[in-house]
Amino acid sequence: MSRSDAPETGETEGAEETEAEGTPSTDPIDLVGRDLEVGYPATDDPVVECERVVLPAGEVTALVGPNGSGKSTLLKALSGQLEPWGGAVELDGEDVYGMADKRRARRLGLLSQERESPGSLTVEDLVLHGRYPHRGFMEAVTEADREAVERAIDLAGVGHLRERELGNLSGGQKQLAWIAMTLAQETDVLLLDEPTTFLDLRHQLGVLETVRQLNRERGVTVGVVLHDISQAARFADNLVALRDGTPYDWGPPDEVVTEDLLADVFGVEASVGPGPEGPTIRPHRPLDERE
Repeated sequence: MSRSDAPETGETEGAEETEAEGTPSTDPIDLVGRDLEVGYPATDDPVVECERVVLPAGEVTALVGPNGSGKSTLLKALSGQLEPWGGAVELDGEDVYGMADKRRARRLGLLSQERESPGSLTVEDLVLHGRYPHRGFMEAVTEADREAVERAIDLAGVGHLRERELGNLSGGQKQLAWIAMTLAQETDVLLLDEPTTFLDLRHQLGVLETVRQLNRERGVTVGVVLHDISQAARFADNLVALRDGTPYDWGPPDEVVTEDLLADVFGVEASVGPGPEGPTIRPHRPLDERE
């Protein structure tokens, strides 16, 4: 990263698994990537190269950047779903890729852009699926599972859709149902890849307010990919700005969001000023690549 003052992590060796279910652990947890090289089977070169990236414990960190900058790829690597070619991902000092799948799913929740489910599945059944990491093989649904499902449905605002089949929902309604499923996992760390996609402005703000609520009330560590840098600057404690697969800058929005960053990373001429909830951005025009 270009910033030399990225926070150090409170890492511990061999973090013990939390046995209690139903709510995230009370101790906030850092998620750290070191010396990462991340790519896909079809790529010859890494899509993301990152010396160090930190999602600080108990804070909301937004990954921002233009299309193709590596935001989703980095999030997948941090979530344990795309093993890096090189480097390591650690959750509270423990290797994420060394965890058993269910144990990782109890600690790391991921809302991915790539998901499939039978169209005949109801919203409530989908949300219940988010409880699978907390149940043993053939284990019945518990009261704790039911309560977690109800909390997630309430937080995502999909109570009126609970009996509806996914195949009969709009794109925005499906997105909210998937968000509810991810919330039902009740993990220490919540990773969201473009959660506001398909949503109207009201529901976009509702989702981001819910994320903030989980962070403030339960200490959940959040990493979120957002296309709207104005929303990211308003709701996140930290921004990681990516350009061509490499972090360009990291830090609080008031420090990161500058006219130079908007020009260098987003290719936009804009004015930046102070605002009551973070920096305000007034875009003027797209910049020619030669500028």
